[in-house]
Amino acid sequence: MTTMNSTDPRPNDDWNLEDAADAADTGDVEELDIATAKRGMGPVATALVTVAVALLVVAGAGFGWWMWQNHWRQVSITVDGDQLHARADTTVAQFLKDHDSFQRKPGRLVSLKGDVLEPAGGNAVQVKLDGTTIPVSEYGSTTLARATTMTVTPGTDRTEEHTVEQRTVPFTTDINLNNGPIQVVTQQGEDGTDEIWIGKRSKQEIKKRTVEPMKKLTVQSFSPQPEGKKVIALTFDDGPSQYTGPILDILKKKKVKATFFDLGEEALAMPALEQRMVKEGHQVASHSVSHPYLPNMSAQELRKEITTSFADLKEASGTVTRTLRAPYGAFGVQQWKDAATVLDRNVLWTIDTLDWKRPGAKAIHDEVMKNAYNGAIALMHDGGGDRTQDIQALPGIIDDLKKQGYSFVTIDELCEMGGVPKAAQGED
Repeated sequence: MTTMNSTDPRPNDDWNLEDAADAADTGDVEELDIATAKRGMGPVATALVTVAVALLVVAGAGFGWWMWQNHWRQVSITVDGDQLHARADTTVAQFLKDHDSFQRKPGRLVSLKGDVLEPAGGNAVQVKLDGTTIPVSEYGSTTLARATTMTVTPGTDRTEEHTVEQRTVPFTTDINLNNGPIQVVTQQGEDGTDEIWIGKRSKQEIKKRTVEPMKKLTVQSFSPQPEGKKVIALTFDDGPSQYTGPILDILKKKKVKATFFDLGEEALAMPALEQRMVKEGHQVASHSVSHPYLPNMSAQELRKEITTSFADLKEASGTVTRTLRAPYGAFGVQQWKDAATVLDRNVLWTIDTLDWKRPGAKAIHDEVMKNAYNGAIALMHDGGGDRTQDIQALPGIIDDLKKQGYSFVTIDELCEMGGVPKAAQGED
């Protein structure tokens, strides 16, 4: 049987710590004593319960204050000079949403070339609270609880993501063959490298920067006329042959230097004549291996023809040269593009004696004399056919030019005296 208290009809077992707490809240010490007595509590236990209850009351009050400060209370915040109100726990994201971002728009997503891909796909509206920039990633967690002012600025455009490539830029050319008979490589062509950005969305491509600058293949032509002098260059093509020895004899007797543009296959067949040319101070240069029409050749064939001819001359006479006279003078822009790295100069002429037509010794002589000028280059032949008329005409040409005050120079000497720049070296 459960014993009931006369003043409290509840059974003793129902009088618990909650009853004690209620008694403490009402200040009913007597009731508290009865409760503790019925539970068999002593004075110490009663004190502990009293303290615990007090702490609960204080904690509850503190929690309520924190909730008020950070969540429930209304705050005032100034935006664009207007004072607005919101709960303290309103986030930046929610505040912007509630006020349509104050008519500020996000930036656009644009392509690498500036085309709009998404009107609102750029950077978000920017927010400052009391002058401090809030990262966009924190808009959803930052509240207005401690702020008094908000600054809202439009978002900025964002450029689409891109990939990066490095691309070769083939060299271009600047070839001018119209200013004189001496054609010189003044700058070798070099491919460049550009950094290219490719838009992931648009697939547009832009050049971002130059990694290595491209260098143009530059060939210039010159007509050297040495100041204060009166010089002329005699040149002989297609040798050596049976006619070369007599021509060398005349030049030696007259103490005149000339330039011989020789065929590689003929030089190998008559190395003694090649060696005599060099020994007697004449210049030896290439006229190809076998006198082909060079424009009909592929780039590979052309380069081989030229380099082989240089090698033939070196083998025959020990001469190292990178100077060419193209057969028929046929060496245009395409041939320079194809072979500029294997030669330095192509040499044409300003006086064509037409000796290959066998017009007679006098006609050959007169053609030189009526067209002579300071820096002139006369074309004759010591091979490729019967050259007896050249042998007959040569002494008179030399004597009559000397009477007019001319001296005789090689092509190398003419270029040096006339200020023709040295060639930009290509392949060895």
